[in-house]
Amino acid sequence: MIKLIALLTLSNYQIRRIFRIWIQTIVPPAITTALYFLIFGQLIGRRIGEMPGYEGLSYIEFMVPGLIMLSVITNAYGNVASGFYGAKFQKALEEIIISPMPNWAVLLGFISGGIVRGFLVGVVVIFVSIFFVEITVDNILLRIFSVFLTSLLFSVLGLINGIFAKNFDDISIVPTFILTPLIYLGGIFYTIEILSSEWQFISKLNPILYIVNFFRFAMLGSSEIDPMQGFVLILFFTFLFSVIAYTLLVRGVGTKESVSYTHLTLPTSDLV
Repeated sequence: MIKLIALLTLSNYQIRRIFRIWIQTIVPPAITTALYFLIFGQLIGRRIGEMPGYEGLSYIEFMVPGLIMLSVITNAYGNVASGFYGAKFQKALEEIIISPMPNWAVLLGFISGGIVRGFLVGVVVIFVSIFFVEITVDNILLRIFSVFLTSLLFSVLGLINGIFAKNFDDISIVPTFILTPLIYLGGIFYTIEILSSEWQFISKLNPILYIVNFFRFAMLGSSEIDPMQGFVLILFFTFLFSVIAYTLLVRGVGTKESVSYTHLTLPTSDLV
C-alpha cells in the first residue's frame, strides 16, 4: 500500500507539472500544427496532390496522422527527459532514491507524466486538425491504443536520456541530432513509394516509419507498410528499453552520481 501511495504521489507531481506550465506544454504543439497545416497542407499541399497508394485522400489528410505522431513523440520524450533530470538538478531525486520507494515505482512514476502529456498533445492536435480536414471516428480504440504505446515507448526513451544526462544540454542533444531527423525521415510528409529503391531500403531501417504507418492505418485504414510490423516493433522496443531503464535505475546509474551544476542559467522552456 505504501509503495502504491509513493507511485501515485510521484505520478501526480509529474502530471501536475504539465498543467502548471500548460502554456509551454500544451499550447506550442497546437500552434506548430496549425502552421504545418497552413503551409504544407493548404499552400504546398494543393500543388502536391495525392500521395501514391493513398488515392482519394488529399495531401493534408495524408499528413494528419504523421503530425499527430510527431507531436506525441517529441512531447512524451521531452517531458520525461527534462522531468527526470530536473529532479536530479533540484536534488529531489536523492530523496526519492533513499526512500523505500521501489525502482519500478520510480520508473512508472516518471513515465506516467510523459504518457499523459503525449495523450493531451495528441488530443489537442486532433482538435486543431478538425479545422482543416474531416476527422472520422472509425477504429477509435486502435487510435487510442497506438497513441498510448507510442507515448509509453518514447517516455521510456526520455527517461533513459534523463538518466545519462549530466547537464541540461544533454537532454537536448538526442532530440536534436537523432530523434528529429528520424521523425522527419519517418514518412510524415511523404510516402516512401516516391523514393528510389536505395532510399526505400534506408527508410525501412527507420523504426519511426513503422510507428507512423501503424497510426496512419488506424486513422485512414491504409498503410504502405504492414501495420502489424509497426505494432510488433513498438511492443518489442517498449519492452527492451523498459528493461534497460529499470536495470539502470537498479544499478544507480545517473542517480547516485553527483550532478554537474555548471552553466546554471536555464530558460524556463528547457524544463518543459
